[in-house]
Amino acid sequence: MAIKEDVENGVQKGSRAPLIGEQNNPTKGHPWIVYFTTFIAVCGSYEFGACAGYSSPTQDAIRKDLSLSLAEYSLFGSILTFGAMIGAITSGPIADFIGRKGAMRVSSAFCVAGWLVIYFSEGPVPLDIGRLATGYGMGVFSYVVPVFVAEIAPKELRGTLTTLNQFMIVTAVSVSFIIGNVFPWRVLALIGLIPTAVLLLGLFFIPESPRWLAKRGRVKDFEEALQILRGRDADISEEAEEIQIGVGLMVCQQFGGINGVCFYTSSIFELAGFSATIGTIIYACLQIVVTGVGAALIDKAGRKPLLVLSGLGLVAGCIFTAVAFYLKDHEVGVGAVPALALTGILVYIGSFSIGMGAIPWVVMSEIFPVNIKGRAGSIATLVNWFGAWLCSYTFNFLMSWSSYGTFILYAAINALAILFIVVAVPETKGKSLEQLQAAINA
Repeated sequence: MAIKEDVENGVQKGSRAPLIGEQNNPTKGHPWIVYFTTFIAVCGSYEFGACAGYSSPTQDAIRKDLSLSLAEYSLFGSILTFGAMIGAITSGPIADFIGRKGAMRVSSAFCVAGWLVIYFSEGPVPLDIGRLATGYGMGVFSYVVPVFVAEIAPKELRGTLTTLNQFMIVTAVSVSFIIGNVFPWRVLALIGLIPTAVLLLGLFFIPESPRWLAKRGRVKDFEEALQILRGRDADISEEAEEIQIGVGLMVCQQFGGINGVCFYTSSIFELAGFSATIGTIIYACLQIVVTGVGAALIDKAGRKPLLVLSGLGLVAGCIFTAVAFYLKDHEVGVGAVPALALTGILVYIGSFSIGMGAIPWVVMSEIFPVNIKGRAGSIATLVNWFGAWLCSYTFNFLMSWSSYGTFILYAAINALAILFIVVAVPETKGKSLEQLQAAINA
């Protein structure tokens, strides 16, 4: 009973039980459990990317087959993020109530339903309903996967393993860009079912988050896997500061234009006079490679330096692209426009992939204490998806207003993001979740 009471209070006196894979000698034990569990979880991240990458390669085919106007297709593309906002609102409470694994099952069910509705769609309404459903699944995945991975990973692997969330997202987006040029849009929808099938099967073979089990007081289920959180609960002001950091990072990530660029990559290249097929393939390959580099560097270079480097690259990429479209609009140096636009977009996506894509999710999963992680995570994820929706919905309209002005606006927002990172974001490299909370609460 004494142990149970301590667990329910978030404190265990004396010795602590290690997290899964967190042994005194990391070369012994069963670290494969950590890697296998992470792989199954990030299948949800791959599903996220498959949903996000669907609209770009299928735009022309869907508009032609279903006779959609530009406004109707813009709604189809952007309603994904509206669904994700709803998923974000509910992701924290769901993950807290039925567990991280339960939340992933719910998310998978919505994605399966959404893909099937898209596959059988014969008009814009069912198409939008299916896209909304997959968006809801994305919203839940976007919160629960990095949180789950951070909670099961030992501190020396936490940054790298959590970054796999973003690596799988960009891999899926890239694969969708490439195979979307080969397969019909209905077949591509069916392919989106594959990662959910792997995830749903794999969930039968992996453990639940030990920290969630501790919160629920289920001693027998976690006593050999859980490191009990130490220290007192944060007060309201401390919780507010942590939430503000998480929300701020999500604003930096989304309002800098990433979903506009990602959702409409083909249109950007076509407008600049560069081959959309070649451009999207180069884009797809680059973001996989650079995200992998970021995953390798995050636990060595640290979160904050990579975020600052990423922000500087985003500003540079936006400026290159803005200059390209300025030259085109004013018919000056038109021959250089395609190469300059390609350079700008590749610098932009490379910079996003190495830092701003993955690290906000990593930091969010680290700085929120277990007692408010569900609520705080929902707020931050909601802000993220609101930004994604706003960016993706307004992108075509902004480009119609001014193609170069759009990227100047994004450059300014990314410059402000750098300032926020320098001033407000803490470095979390190499610290256990308990050490982070002790430092924040001190």
